[in-house]
Amino acid sequence: MATLLAQLGRWSFLHRWTVVAAWVVLVAVVGTSAALFKGPTPENSFSIPGTESQQAIDTLAERFPAASGSSATIVITGPAGTTVTDPAVQAQAQRVLAAAQQLPHVVPGPAGVTTVTSPDGAVLMAQLRYDVQTAELGDSDRTALKALGGPERAAGLTVEVSGELVQGGQGAISPLEGVGLLLALAVLVVTFGSLLAAGMPLLTGLVGVAVGVGGLVALSGVVEVSSTAPILALMLGLAVGIDYSLFIVSRHRSQLATGMRPEDSAALAVGTAGSAVVFAGLTVMIALVGLTLVGIPFLGSMGLVAAATVLITVLVALTLLPAMLGLAGERLVPVPGSRVARRQARGNTMGERWVRLVTRFPVLVVIGVVAGLGALALPVQDIQLGLPSAGTAPPESTQRKAYDLVAQHLGPGVNGPLTIVVDTRGSGADVTQSASRVAAALRAVSPDVAQVTAPMAAPSGDLALVNVVPRSGPDSEETTELVRTIRDAAPGLGADTGSVVQVTGPTALGIDVSQGLSSALPLFLVVVVGLALLLLAVVFRSVLVPLKAAAGFLLTVGASLGCVVAVFQWGWLSGLLGVDTPGPITSFLPVLLVGLLFGLAMDYEVFLVTRMREEHVHGADPDEAVRVGFREGARVVTAAALIMTSVFVGFALSDDPITKSIALALAIGVLIDAFVVRMTLVPAVLALFGRRAWWLPAWADRVLPRVDIEGEQLDGERQALQAAAEDDPPVPSEVR
Repeated sequence: MATLLAQLGRWSFLHRWTVVAAWVVLVAVVGTSAALFKGPTPENSFSIPGTESQQAIDTLAERFPAASGSSATIVITGPAGTTVTDPAVQAQAQRVLAAAQQLPHVVPGPAGVTTVTSPDGAVLMAQLRYDVQTAELGDSDRTALKALGGPERAAGLTVEVSGELVQGGQGAISPLEGVGLLLALAVLVVTFGSLLAAGMPLLTGLVGVAVGVGGLVALSGVVEVSSTAPILALMLGLAVGIDYSLFIVSRHRSQLATGMRPEDSAALAVGTAGSAVVFAGLTVMIALVGLTLVGIPFLGSMGLVAAATVLITVLVALTLLPAMLGLAGERLVPVPGSRVARRQARGNTMGERWVRLVTRFPVLVVIGVVAGLGALALPVQDIQLGLPSAGTAPPESTQRKAYDLVAQHLGPGVNGPLTIVVDTRGSGADVTQSASRVAAALRAVSPDVAQVTAPMAAPSGDLALVNVVPRSGPDSEETTELVRTIRDAAPGLGADTGSVVQVTGPTALGIDVSQGLSSALPLFLVVVVGLALLLLAVVFRSVLVPLKAAAGFLLTVGASLGCVVAVFQWGWLSGLLGVDTPGPITSFLPVLLVGLLFGLAMDYEVFLVTRMREEHVHGADPDEAVRVGFREGARVVTAAALIMTSVFVGFALSDDPITKSIALALAIGVLIDAFVVRMTLVPAVLALFGRRAWWLPAWADRVLPRVDIEGEQLDGERQALQAAAEDDPPVPSEVR
């Protein structure tokens, strides 16, 4: 592989204008397609086929379409000192509701808008029902809903809206993500000491995500794409795209500093560092594609989208980057006597001191790291999963204001009613009587039932709906327990009334998704860890290195999830980190975090341990191999981790709770894995085991395929090029 990549790097270097032009054309084509064919990106398309709530939704879509569409909540209050029952306020409110009735896709007639007034007269809540699902509504519908009551608002009326359609606009990309790019650029400038060298990884990362995310947006016109998917692809694509190019540029400049010609250096850098990039990108893609094994469509599609973007960033690093190195030519050669040249000559002295300290007391280091990360993981025992609701939206958002008004004046459970489907098809029972008996029984099923509405029968005459309003909010454990209680009682209720009783609605759907993801996590974790053991055994020809890497990965995941629970659920440092309202952890975050951190952790494992094994293969004793490999790889791994963290921090500034939680979890995970696990625990363990760390049974050595990550196949070419460079070194340009 190393030889093939070196040939690709040399070809791209020599045909630089052709390669650059091809990528420019591709970016233009993808961008134009995205502008022409962009479709809606609904926010809340989370569902798991086969769950009770989804089965009930499918039944309603087939037999009671008027009750299966999307819905929105309109909350109206009058000026201070008035109530919604005052004639003037009431007249204004009716004008707002009349305008709502005229919105596209709203169910015509009284069923389209139903209202309830709070006991104190402070709030009028209207339920707006659409005849289509949220995925079929677009930005124009969202804008029209939010614009309701413009004249009345100007006259002093307060009109707030909530619901799936309103939340669907939260996933948009904002300028705040640029903060992460600026931080990444600063790290690159410090690392390379050159704006030209620093700009290359940033530019290639942007090209990669432009093609990846642009292609996804173009496809959204023909396939349903959740608004979280482009954000995830952008976040991950930028992070790994910049990092992959960083590793190649860093190797290239190191070789230029020793006198190697730019063309030869670019080929060798792509053949050596590029091999590690290919393997690292492959691990990330496999982990993301592995999300399809969970059996949850929306999570699998997010994984596939992100994996495709990572693939594009790898291709950019292997082709466009060497072409750009060709355009830069000798201008990347460090100027003799400059800070960069002096640093290159003396090596990474800070890394040298750190690795000597770690390897001097390996037992104490291992115990300290394991104990510390274990302590950070303790909050995971209290983890509570759920889907984001309006109650966790930013306080200044209209959906959060509507949520708080309803909770204050009508009760928190009104924000998350449960829909009970009573189906008498095939039994011959009267659906109205059956539903009435079910409703009567539900009033006494639990103290957490605040209200049970009268049944609403479908035109078919064999299906009816009953709404149950809990006393507690949709995110509370009490509501989750109420759903379990009703479902436990459902078989008995069905037998007594000749019907099938099912619980659905957004709250029940969120509970089912959380439970499904919790059940899928152990299996996914086993698959990911098993994959890590196999891939690393192939790369490092070792038994201990894969076991150590997998154990470190588990420590990283546990500590990261523990920090997420402490911040987002317990509220620790929530004000400092911009978490407005603590609540349940996004249900798919643990599975997503396992998949993403696996790929990213293996990146650092490969880039750091590869240099250690390279020294060991070339004859260094185990301790020296660890120290030299760490000294050579620590600076670039440190820069890569800081860049990736910077990108994630930029996304953590988002107001969208899903984006914020994913970005913050990844930022914490990368910092822990890079600095605590890979750069502290790894050298300590390798020093502790010495030569045994690189042992592999003879039978496994014969069976496992050989992957030339270290570029051993290029050793002869490397030595020849180095000898030629010493005889005829290039003259560095003073242009920086």
